[in-house]
Amino acid sequence: MQTALFIIFGIAAIAGALNLLFQHHPINSALSLVVVMMSLAVLYWSLGAEFLAAAQVIVYAGAVMVLFVFVVMLLNAGVEEHTSGSKIAYIAGIPGAAAVFALLAFVFLKNKAALGTTQLGGDLNNVVSNLTEISHTLFTSLLLPFEATSILILVAILGAVVLARKEL
Repeated sequence: MQTALFIIFGIAAIAGALNLLFQHHPINSALSLVVVMMSLAVLYWSLGAEFLAAAQVIVYAGAVMVLFVFVVMLLNAGVEEHTSGSKIAYIAGIPGAAAVFALLAFVFLKNKAALGTTQLGGDLNNVVSNLTEISHTLFTSLLLPFEATSILILVAILGAVVLARKEL
């Protein structure tokens, strides 16, 4: 089952990356990048890195993509064409989304006891959550780089707003 997930989302990541390169409109490119980020999150999850998968969705597919779209809108990169959509997207999109949802639901329900935990020494009473270990490390010994990164992101947002500002 993990092989099927890997193949499906690996192909989705490659297709999204190729679509990103061949799009003419920046908003469509940003949406293709969201597909790549979400596919990478599923690949991370299938490799057992649940925290990295969640961070991929929250940080990259969420915050960074909102920032990209915000900058594209501020720069007024062109006029968007209004179309009725692709017929291939309507034909393949709904059954494809349903198939991916069914596959993910099956894998999640089958492996729900093993998600996010690491068993130490074969003892069932000695189960440690990956999230607990990572958060403890992040907010104790790595607190300064974590906060410096947040300030760097804030400065980048302010710089994008200043660069995109039009003179009155």
